[in-house]
Amino acid sequence: MQIAIAKFFDGEGPDPVAEAIAAQNAIPRTAARHENLQESLLGADYTPRAPRAHRTELAPRVVPQPSTTYRPPFFASLLFAPFNVGYRVVATLFRSVMYLLSFLPRPIRPRTVTSTMQKGWKNTNGRRMLMPRDTAARFKREFEEEYGEHSLPFLDGGHAQAIDAAKADLKFLLIVLMSPEHDDTESFTRETLLSPEVVSFINDPANNIILWGGNVLDSEAYQVSLEYSCTKFPFSALICLTPKEGSTRMGIVKRLAGPMAPSSYLAGIQAAINKYAPDLDGVRAERAAQQVARNLRTEQDSAYERSLARDRERARQKRDAEATAAAAERKAREDAEAAELLEKKRQQWRRWRATTIGSEPDSGVKDAVRLALNMPESSGAGRVIRKFDKEATLEELYAFVECYDLLQDASDEEKAPKPDDYEHKYGFRIAAVMPRETFEPSEDITVAEKMGRGGNLIVEEIVEEASLQPDQGEE
Repeated sequence: MQIAIAKFFDGEGPDPVAEAIAAQNAIPRTAARHENLQESLLGADYTPRAPRAHRTELAPRVVPQPSTTYRPPFFASLLFAPFNVGYRVVATLFRSVMYLLSFLPRPIRPRTVTSTMQKGWKNTNGRRMLMPRDTAARFKREFEEEYGEHSLPFLDGGHAQAIDAAKADLKFLLIVLMSPEHDDTESFTRETLLSPEVVSFINDPANNIILWGGNVLDSEAYQVSLEYSCTKFPFSALICLTPKEGSTRMGIVKRLAGPMAPSSYLAGIQAAINKYAPDLDGVRAERAAQQVARNLRTEQDSAYERSLARDRERARQKRDAEATAAAAERKAREDAEAAELLEKKRQQWRRWRATTIGSEPDSGVKDAVRLALNMPESSGAGRVIRKFDKEATLEELYAFVECYDLLQDASDEEKAPKPDDYEHKYGFRIAAVMPRETFEPSEDITVAEKMGRGGNLIVEEIVEEASLQPDQGEE
């Protein structure tokens, strides 16, 4: 279609339909692939999967479920009350017979009677269900009471905790289930499980074994025996992670049921450990590499965060410096504008005040006050002699000194109004030399009251303390 459109608008001669058909025939086509089952099996990318018959049996994670007691309705209880009474009578007679048989010598005493005596004539089916940790503590206590002190490191926890620990730590979990009512339990425990070679093998850290034991009279151990299809006691099972069959799959790698010699018991466990230990070592190495990579990534992230925090702090400091500089510049500009406005108002006030100062009295006025003023060096006026009216105030004298240059400039006839919102402050003071006395610019006191008919005065400039600070710093 694109070729046809281009040919149409370009006005070329060849037939666009023919070219489109030729382009269609020139499309490369993928050759069909023919492969049979034998070629697929011999391919380089083919990885044979372990046959299902050779896969280990899955080790279930058993979490004990609390048993619920069914309470029949009231009318049903009344209906079955005779049967309940009969069951209690039979149970009482059975306990009485067992008690009488307990006085028989031990060699001829039935095994059932001995077990009942050891359990304190308790109904084993009525053992109170406890939490997994409490159940494990009860099993260890009863095991020590029955077989004495030992060194077997039974786990203080439930079956689920044991499975989780073996999976997390990549260790082998050895489960031992016992039935006190079984005839081979005592011999197996004393001769095999508590044998020095078995105890030392289990306690060896190099073997990475976690030991968990249970009494099938307890609810949790009974549920474990059902899940593991245990049909013969004493029962032992070795469990570990099977990475070739699943990254999180726990499998039963060895079953040991019934009584056996310590050597056979250890041989079975050792063979399973030797078979699956390399797989666990590979998983440990992989986890270690992942942990190293994770730690490296964490360190890199931490270094990046620290670098980012430093950059942010520098950016913040830069912003703060810029904001401080901008604020200082704005304040300096505002101060300059305020000073410029203040100076304008000061000059306006001087022009206005110069027009309000009274003229000098004539020579014929006898009560005029004649003053000699030593002006400051900055003014360049030197010594000024002038007469003032006796009613002139000290403020009038200060205004004369302030506006002296304007009064001398006869060409300046500009009249300015009094500035609004302005209070003039004189930058000098007038004082008498002998004796030393300073006069304030008062509007209530006249010059005649202070100087009489005349006097010699000096004009001193007032130097602000702030202006002295740079000089003091230089010193």
